[in-house]
Amino acid sequence: MKIQINKFLILSLLTLMSIATGYGQLKKAEILATGLTCSMCSNAINKQLKALDGVESVETDLNTNTFTVSFRDGNAITPATLKSSVEKAGFFVGSMVVTLELSNVLPKDNTTLQAGDATFVFIDSKEKALNGETKLKIQDKGYITQKEYKKLQKSYSKYPTYSAENENDFHVKVVI
Repeated sequence: MKIQINKFLILSLLTLMSIATGYGQLKKAEILATGLTCSMCSNAINKQLKALDGVESVETDLNTNTFTVSFRDGNAITPATLKSSVEKAGFFVGSMVVTLELSNVLPKDNTTLQAGDATFVFIDSKEKALNGETKLKIQDKGYITQKEYKKLQKSYSKYPTYSAENENDFHVKVVI
């Protein structure tokens, strides 16, 4: 009898945790790279991104220096992995928008969403359930320009994890 009650309690707790937190699958990332001067620069970033295990394809827009990376299902890629690849090529990330497949996630301020090893923390969120492919703009240092980060740092000081700069926590805003 005790074993059945314990199993019930464990299952109930796991269910509650998944409702509060939510889980997502990384589908795509749009990376605006800075510091590029020619097509050879974009080629270096393209090679680094394509070399990642779990990348299905990389499309490059030379006019805007934007790289659209599509991922295979079940990939283990995080935004930190993508940022590292761009930096290995000798450049910086000016903006990163990730697309996740979500199912009934309610993005209240300071709630989290787990996608593989990455934890997405919602900031400035409207409480509207998210379903299907959803774009999230990462607002952390290294994922936006330095100027934008300095501006946001003051307004996001109300989020204790924002200034902690944890490499696995990504503060995101829903892109409509």
